[in-house]
Amino acid sequence: MKDEAKTWIVYALENFAVAQLALENYYFNSCLQNAQQAIEKAMKAMVIDIAGSVKRTHQISELRAILLNNSIDTGLTDEECDFTDAIYVPS
Repeated sequence: MKDEAKTWIVYALENFAVAQLALENYYFNSCLQNAQQAIEKAMKAMVIDIAGSVKRTHQISELRAILLNNSIDTGLTDEECDFTDAIYVPS
C-alpha cells in the first residue's frame, strides 16, 4: 500500500474511533459526521492505492463510482451513498 494511502487509513481509523465514542455518549450528530469522514477517508485511501491520486471530493457516491470503475465493490448501495453524502457539512 502506498504511503499516502496508509496516512488516509490512519485518519479514517481516528474518525471511526471518535464516531464510536460519540455514539457511546449519545452525541449522534458528531457520530454521523465522524462516520462519514471515516468512510470518505478509507475510500480515498483505496482510490490512491489503485490510481496514485484522488481528486478533491467529499462525495461518497463519487468515490464509490471511481472504485467500481476499477472493479472494486465497496458493498455500499446507492441509498447508503446518498444518505452518507447528505451528512457531509462543509467547514
